[in-house]
Amino acid sequence: MNLTLTPSQILLYGIAIAGGLIYLPYIVVAYGRVSVGIDMNAPRAMFDRLPDYAKRATWAHQNSFEVFALFATAAITAYVTNSASDQTSLDVLIFLVARVLFSLFYILDLPWLRSPMWAISMVCIGRLFSASLF
Repeated sequence: MNLTLTPSQILLYGIAIAGGLIYLPYIVVAYGRVSVGIDMNAPRAMFDRLPDYAKRATWAHQNSFEVFALFATAAITAYVTNSASDQTSLDVLIFLVARVLFSLFYILDLPWLRSPMWAISMVCIGRLFSASLF
């Protein structure tokens, strides 16, 4: 059984995985909501009652939506321009790891570690766009 993925497959699977990672911080948000009591009449108004870790998880969740649009666009651009390579595969993998760590560091309130993960993910997006230009 051959489990080797091509660089093109890694680009496409990377988009799917990044889409799933959007909801990783939301697990913590859900836990925070349950811990303070869910108000189904005003779920968004609950934000002020959430513990600090759940507020940070909310922000990490929102940031994940924002960065996903950029990443998906960069990966699709690299895919449709036939720019997939070992380098783009590495960029996708580094991006995914950086985003997991970004959310973790955001929730744990470690901004000196969170910010570099954000920067690394942005560099990976830029490299994916660059790969499709050259």
